[in-house]
Amino acid sequence: MTRLDFNRSGEIEVFVRVVDLGGFSAAARAFNMTPSAVSKLVARLENRLGARLINRSTRKLQLTAEGAAFYDRGLRILEDMATAEREAASGAAPQGRLKVNSNVPFGYHYLLPLLPGFLAEYPQVKVDVVLTDRVVDLFEEQADVAIRTGPLRESRLVARKLGESRLIIVASPDYLKQHGEPQTLADLERHNLLGFCFARHIEGWPFIDENGASQTLVLDGNALVSDGEALRQVALAGLGLARLSSFHITPDIEAGRLVPVLEKYNPRDIETMHAVFVGQGGHLPARVRAFLDYLTRHVRFP
Repeated sequence: MTRLDFNRSGEIEVFVRVVDLGGFSAAARAFNMTPSAVSKLVARLENRLGARLINRSTRKLQLTAEGAAFYDRGLRILEDMATAEREAASGAAPQGRLKVNSNVPFGYHYLLPLLPGFLAEYPQVKVDVVLTDRVVDLFEEQADVAIRTGPLRESRLVARKLGESRLIIVASPDYLKQHGEPQTLADLERHNLLGFCFARHIEGWPFIDENGASQTLVLDGNALVSDGEALRQVALAGLGLARLSSFHITPDIEAGRLVPVLEKYNPRDIETMHAVFVGQGGHLPARVRAFLDYLTRHVRFP
């Protein structure tokens, strides 16, 4: 009987097969092992993880919440391993499914327009794109790459900088015609300040006042939205003032659809855009490396 070297990847493969086949005996037959050996291997995995993965009974196996999460991630790990082997066998040609999570403004204005060129260059790659301004867990969402704006908090992720963008307060010409253009910070008390309905790393708008001191103004508007593109749209519609990244609204400013206001009080703070991913660059699947390189070559912020 050939014995498997049950390193971590082997443990994951056996656990996934136990779940897929519905029991230790069926998995044991698949690996030419005894059911007790498979059961001990899963128990050793549970001990190493410090969590029960399977509730055992005489009739059936039932995954715990931790077991279900580990099963999903285990499937992804095994898929990545198989992809890596296929890529190595085919000269590392990028191929397979690539899952990308992006904030909405970058997705609409940069990512989606770049996809045709990327897929034409790498025809064996299939891309899944999810756009949301909510910060997601790459492991939980099983995403390969996420586009993040602002400070990075997850040290287990690797980041590649895509660019920087200044934040600007803007309003539509129609809104300013109706309500007047604010000239001082005190003028903002009579204006509608639009914002987001999710937590931000800075709540409110920062300013530099007449004395050079920093202050943050808490928003007081009649509309909160879920993402940057929605905020741009309500600003274009004349609902109020909005604070947005220049990469997102420079074409609107140049076309006169939005007008910058209170620039002399602008602290000139910068938002940095990163592509974040799991694993060091030297160990990335070819599809992920190709996508990151393509973004780096083609993304240019104004």
